[in-house]
Amino acid sequence: MALTRKRRKELKRLKGQAEDLWHDQKELLDHASAVVREASQQAANYAREEVSPKIHNTIDSRVKPVVSSSVAGARSAAESTKSKIKGDVLPAVTSALGTALAALEVAKNQQVRDAFARVSGLAATAGEKTGLVKPQPKSAGFGRYILIGVGVVAAVGVAYAAWQTLRADDDLWIDDEAETA
Repeated sequence: MALTRKRRKELKRLKGQAEDLWHDQKELLDHASAVVREASQQAANYAREEVSPKIHNTIDSRVKPVVSSSVAGARSAAESTKSKIKGDVLPAVTSALGTALAALEVAKNQQVRDAFARVSGLAATAGEKTGLVKPQPKSAGFGRYILIGVGVVAAVGVAYAAWQTLRADDDLWIDDEAETA
């Protein structure tokens, strides 16, 4: 299948854009992984310096006095609690914090925004050229909204007039009993 010179040129340009996008995404992923690593280190430091002492204080002030009847029972409960917290809770908390911080950093990054804009623009133009995607029709102008507003006001006016006409006014009638009295 022979391609015209114009088509080959367009394909070559599109291939170059795709390679640029691929390189941008690789850089973005490298940057995101570095941010995630740093965030998880910071979360681990925070957990080690702030959360762990509070947990130790809580264990010492609340758990041990309750279980103090048996020293062996208290030690096993404290060690079990400590190991559960260190083994299950702290890694989950640090991982969640790291992931959240990384996601926030990535979302703020202008390169990410530019890459998404380029990808969406490139996909739209490629889809339109191949016929897979139809171009979006142009939206109506400001006059459409004015006409809708006028129509709504007219409908409300007609409804109000009908309501006024059909409503039951008991105050308009005079009771027969009032005349006989």
